[in-house]
Amino acid sequence: MDDSEICLSFLVRQAWLNMRSAVDDALAPHGLSVAQYATLLVLDEQPGASIADVARVVASTRQSANELLAGMERAGLVERRPHSRDRRTQELNLTALGRQRLKAAKPSVHAREGELEAALDARERAAARTWLAHMARAGHLP
Repeated sequence: MDDSEICLSFLVRQAWLNMRSAVDDALAPHGLSVAQYATLLVLDEQPGASIADVARVVASTRQSANELLAGMERAGLVERRPHSRDRRTQELNLTALGRQRLKAAKPSVHAREGELEAALDARERAAARTWLAHMARAGHLP
């Protein structure tokens, strides 16, 4: 059976599991999991994001994101502050340690992803990223 006959969802799941394992290995020396790294990225790009915002971007439930964030807060990577306009919501921000850990981990992740993409030329990499971004957005269409 060639790749065109395999269920697309199965191929994406296989790719995700393999990439997650590879990136997890790259993050281990930095003391981070893939979920923690993704959360640090979100908070670096969106300071003050809420738990719901983080959950949406990292594709988890609010409860799972809250549990992850609680552990990251205990580890000193993130901090919670009351929201300026909504007492029921907390704003999440990176701590200095969280920012430092993210900065140290990024080159390792980029290097590992580069190794995984090495067999693709620039055009193929761009096409794959465009397709993946489209598929990620398509799941949220009405």
